[in-house]
Amino acid sequence: MSEFWLISAPGDKENLQALERMNTVTSKSNLSYNTKFTIPDFKVQFPGEEEGGHGLGLIRRMAQSVVEVMEDAKGKVQENLLANGGLKEKMKCLKIDLTSFVTHFEWDMAKYPAKQPLVSVVDTLAKQLAQIETDLKSRTAAYNTLKTNLENLEKKSMGNLFTRTLSDIVSKEDFVLDSEYLITLLVIVPKPSYVQWQKTYESLSDMVVPRSTKLIAEDKEGGLFTVTLFRKVIDDFKTKAKEKKFTVREFYYDEKEIKREREEMTRLLSDKKQQYQTSCVALKKGSSTFPDHKVKVTPLGNPDRPAAGQSDRERESEGEGEGPLLRWLKVNFSEAFIAWIHIKALRVFVESVLRYGLPVNFQAVLLQPHKKSCTKRLREVLNSVFRHLDEVAAASILDASVEIPGLQLSNQDYFPYVYFHIDLSLLD
Repeated sequence: MSEFWLISAPGDKENLQALERMNTVTSKSNLSYNTKFTIPDFKVQFPGEEEGGHGLGLIRRMAQSVVEVMEDAKGKVQENLLANGGLKEKMKCLKIDLTSFVTHFEWDMAKYPAKQPLVSVVDTLAKQLAQIETDLKSRTAAYNTLKTNLENLEKKSMGNLFTRTLSDIVSKEDFVLDSEYLITLLVIVPKPSYVQWQKTYESLSDMVVPRSTKLIAEDKEGGLFTVTLFRKVIDDFKTKAKEKKFTVREFYYDEKEIKREREEMTRLLSDKKQQYQTSCVALKKGSSTFPDHKVKVTPLGNPDRPAAGQSDRERESEGEGEGPLLRWLKVNFSEAFIAWIHIKALRVFVESVLRYGLPVNFQAVLLQPHKKSCTKRLREVLNSVFRHLDEVAAASILDASVEIPGLQLSNQDYFPYVYFHIDLSLLD
């Protein structure tokens, strides 16, 4: 399980014996894996507690951002959510998973000196998380803008021949260009009417160039044909074609505009990919830039022109390395997670002093329940072992009608011992 219970009890002889009894029972019953959780002695002051929930929300948003950036490799997300550099100096170069960091927690004296007033330590942690959150907002906003612009362009490549962009289907060779008298039109013909089209297109109007039609692309419903005719019969040809259920698709071949659109798509794909990998999308020469179309459109007559429905993944050449956004997320997720666990340790310290008084003398223990079904029994063991710390609270757990004087929390949030929950299921 990725769930932990961080508890503390007074450090006197009686309660250390109670902790030993707890370890014995939970071990024999295979309820949980328990480890000491070392917290340094601080200068006793009482900071606010809101940073704990704030830290959890931040690291969950960062984890979700990693999911979004790694959309093509979601199976590898968890291995990128690490707490690197958070343990002993000799382990800083290793990849430390979140569970290992929590179960081997050591307070970072260099970053958060315990000799400082507790309020100063909390302020340092809060400012660190606030800066990360500010940077996260600006970076994810820029990435989401990039995604939106790319999606808007990709939408133009979806749909059938009546609605989709044609810039990735047609080529310069399909048209008669720069002619004062002639023009090439694009006509969508239903598949059952191919033969009829071939027999009748030359007679739909006067001045149609004989044998000028060519099928250049098709989808499941029909085909896209070219036909060349004199400019002055365009309206007549359109009218006659419509009567035969042939649709003239309004399209003007503008080489500069088509080039601009293709370059914009390539640039956006590259920029988006670079946020995940340093080697960006490398499109093959002459290839279409539109990825993963819902409707497959197959260009015909040009073997060098790939299908518009061809997947972008098939066309790109991927390299090694991480892009700037993924790299930033990994580094700062680690920093935020480490800060969050330090805040948990601070909250245990403060709550233990409030509960058990001065001088500071308590022992914190981290319990990892073996499975969900064990949690009820584990809670019963803890309440039994430590009920002497607060008989009223212990009784209230068994009898919900018993109120704890002066306590504003619901009974299920309060136990005879200090308790904080740590849930590492950040992607659920």
